[in-house]
Amino acid sequence: MEHIGMQTSERRCLALWFPFLPCERAQSAARADPAEDAAPFALVDRIGNALRLTAVDRRAARQGLVAGMTLADARARCPELVTQQANPAADALHLGQVLERMRQFTPMVALDPPGGLILDISGCAHLFGGEEALAVQARRSAGHASRHAFGPNAMAARALVRHACTAEDRREERVAALPVAALELEDSALAALRRAGLRTIGDLASRSMGMIAARFGEQAVTRLRQIMGEAASPVAPSRPVAPIRAEARFPEPIARTDDVMDVIEELLEQVARQMEARKLGGRRFAIRLWRSDGARQGLAIETGQPVRDPAAVLRLLRERIDRMADPLDPGFGFDSVLLAVPHVEPLAERQQAMEEEGAATGDQDVMTLVDRLSIRLGSGNVTRLQPCDRHLPELSQRQVPATQARATAWPAQDRPPRPLLMFDPPQPVAVIAGVPDGPPLRFRWRDRLHEVTLAEGPERIGAEWWRRRQGHQPGGAGRTRDYYRIEDKEGRRYWMFRHGLFGEQGEIAWYLHGLFP
Repeated sequence: MEHIGMQTSERRCLALWFPFLPCERAQSAARADPAEDAAPFALVDRIGNALRLTAVDRRAARQGLVAGMTLADARARCPELVTQQANPAADALHLGQVLERMRQFTPMVALDPPGGLILDISGCAHLFGGEEALAVQARRSAGHASRHAFGPNAMAARALVRHACTAEDRREERVAALPVAALELEDSALAALRRAGLRTIGDLASRSMGMIAARFGEQAVTRLRQIMGEAASPVAPSRPVAPIRAEARFPEPIARTDDVMDVIEELLEQVARQMEARKLGGRRFAIRLWRSDGARQGLAIETGQPVRDPAAVLRLLRERIDRMADPLDPGFGFDSVLLAVPHVEPLAERQQAMEEEGAATGDQDVMTLVDRLSIRLGSGNVTRLQPCDRHLPELSQRQVPATQARATAWPAQDRPPRPLLMFDPPQPVAVIAGVPDGPPLRFRWRDRLHEVTLAEGPERIGAEWWRRRQGHQPGGAGRTRDYYRIEDKEGRRYWMFRHGLFGEQGEIAWYLHGLFP
């Protein structure tokens, strides 16, 4: 009898590799302008005494740039290269988020660094229309440029996806045609293999295992047997993090709003204990209420910093309910209430010194006020400044909703003070200076002449020469700025700069960028 749809016990692994994921993540987070998106892009970091490329995008790879190349050599080969500081922690976090999306295909998903995932799809492929259909869906769900390959175990799939020269080799699982680099041995062992004339996995597999172990080490035999499917290559799946949530079900529906709030307070205490055990704090709290007639109601709040104090969250919830146009309608009563904390951040216990206790209390009061105003006025109407890794003054910070801002410490500054009020864009002024590269003696702004009595500077800020476009700079691209802090006869203080130096291309111009209080 023929059994249709029965699955074999053969183990199958799917390897996904995202060769450009770090650059794609960085470009998406920075939201670079279209002209920069069209230029080759790379991430750099200081390794030893030199700046080196840690990752490149597809355009940079086509120019012959590779990870490990010095930045100087990369710019000599590709002058239009756009770079950004590497962030391995953010890359690892993003890859973990991609891993979570793969759980819809199989519970056996493991990280395969750098930039890869291994999925054990044994017995799962038929649910998605076959192996190739599953791979297509998984790559689409990942949302990044990727390659895939199948294998009888994790090692074989990894070797095929990273070292097979053509898509046909990956599809046909031609392990014997892979280069010996697929063994991922130390450089000295790989060099010894090549000197011995062993170029491919097939060349090595035709030799005696004892001879291979004696000449190239036992690890070479282990890796070879794993790639050939003769030895186990286990997948250590990443365990999903248990969500922080609490639920209450009632034998009889409850219809009073005060009773519902009492239940929510108990649920808040439960999730607070869960977060305390993990040293986390919530940034978003979501509540779902099921009515006895099948209708569902929900509300959510966001906070400007991680919190796990039930009383503070309950106050914000009451504030949200009071501001709702359509308050909670229990109808014939609620059958159950679910409280979830989908957005959490680290929040460790911290003991304040006695002299810092008052300051800490004041900061907490300010953040509580910010949360209440965000709920009353809307999150988009209450903003805060977020530091950015840019040295141009107008790009060193940006406004974001206060409840969505990351808990980022402002970097320590060793530069002179800057004004709180800055013009966007800087306003042009007419200046008379004593010497071409000197401070202004008098300037005209808004049809009024100002005599300068004091001038301090210059503070020289170079252009971001590594970026292809500098449209945000007044007067054009690639110009140097000399900033001065000046005071006029009436005691008013200004922050202005000369855009361009004598000797640089383009006309010299002056701009007023800010006012000191």
